[in-house]
Amino acid sequence: MMEGGEYIVRIVRLTFDEKTIEAFQELYQKHELAIASQPGCHSVDMVEDEADPYVKATISKWDSVESLNRYRDSELFGEVWPATKELFAGKPEVWTYKARR
Repeated sequence: MMEGGEYIVRIVRLTFDEKTIEAFQELYQKHELAIASQPGCHSVDMVEDEADPYVKATISKWDSVESLNRYRDSELFGEVWPATKELFAGKPEVWTYKARR
């Protein structure tokens, strides 16, 4: 992410329940650094809905949509996403924004 340049912000809102939230948090902690280390990724953060502790969102920043898509085509994503999907208590919501520095 160069000074003055554009980048992508990806927000993924995930809903779990009391039986799956701990497993998700462990999965996230296990893979957080590997995801953040993907080419073109600048950061990955997890936030919690203030009103519902079973609703989390990941916020990641990428050089470009192409960088994000390379991650989505990676072996790591192929391991993380299916394991995460098994834990959902609701349909995920996803937004991708173009941002400028």
